[in-house]
Amino acid sequence: MKITLNGEARDLAGPSVSDALIQIGLGTAKVATALNGSFLPAAARATTTLNEGDALEVVAPMQGG
Repeated sequence: MKITLNGEARDLAGPSVSDALIQIGLGTAKVATALNGSFLPAAARATTTLNEGDALEVVAPMQGG
């Protein structure tokens, strides 16, 4: 299915957000996710299904000072 991932068009199999994260190599990474502009908690990723045209944002925490 075609979705927008961090502002870029991508073709991912899904079907869940967790599956998409695995497909892009972030399956075990500590990241924050938003689906269609709404925060998506880590606990909901496995049960949240992606649909054609969805926008998924994935952000990794940064360290600094």
